Amino acid sequence: MTSAFTIECRVHFTNRGRGSRKRPTRQSTAEPGRVPRVSRLMALAMRFDELIGSGQVTDYAELARLGHVSRARVSQIASLLGLAPDLQEEILFLPRTHRGRDPIQLRHLLPIAAIPDWGKQRSRWKSLAP
Repeated sequence: MTSAFTIECRVHFTNRGRGSRKRPTRQSTAEPGRVPRVSRLMALAMRFDELIGSGQVTDYAELARLGHVSRARVSQIASLLGLAPDLQEEILFLPRTHRGRDPIQLRHLLPIAAIPDWGKQRSRWKSLAP
């Protein structure tokens, strides 16, 4: 035999209208503009080096497979590690781009990274840097 019972509790409904979800507004603390692409690529090259150095990844070919990119692209990015350490730091902290294209692009940096002499790299960078 079944018996009926009653549950009483308070339920609060808010009427916001059809399908609207109001989210609290957040004030952004981020700087305006975007981080230049070469800065992001420099950070990625450093991360590649860290992954290979720690043994989590065996080589650049494995990184390419994991990232779904060509081995040539991974080599391009990793070639940024051939830059002088102070240039790498400058690239990481380039000013944000507010409008249009980034002033320094990867195609500008690859020839500089191919120069083995850091002094010559620095002089080429001075002619390139904004």
